[in-house]
Amino acid sequence: MTQHTHKIVNGIQVNLTPEEISQIEAEEANWLAGADIRKAVKVREQRNEKLAATDWTQAADVPQSIKDNYASYRQALRDVPSQSGFPNQVVWPTQE
Repeated sequence: MTQHTHKIVNGIQVNLTPEEISQIEAEEANWLAGADIRKAVKVREQRNEKLAATDWTQAADVPQSIKDNYASYRQALRDVPSQSGFPNQVVWPTQE
């Protein structure tokens, strides 16, 4: 964590009180604790974009062979959040 000891008041550097230091440190700890949550949201957004890009493959008028070809890819995308390194180490599936 960043070491906070001073603030500027009316152009003058003054020492922070112990209470102010504790509050700043608590706010930083809360921000850091939410890092994985923020990352997970972004990764899920990416995953959802990839799924949306293949939604056409599941339409009623699409041949079953195309639907089948995309089925495992789409399932792998849905499974991204269950990867062991999620959200910091994601292995994106590829459509073959």
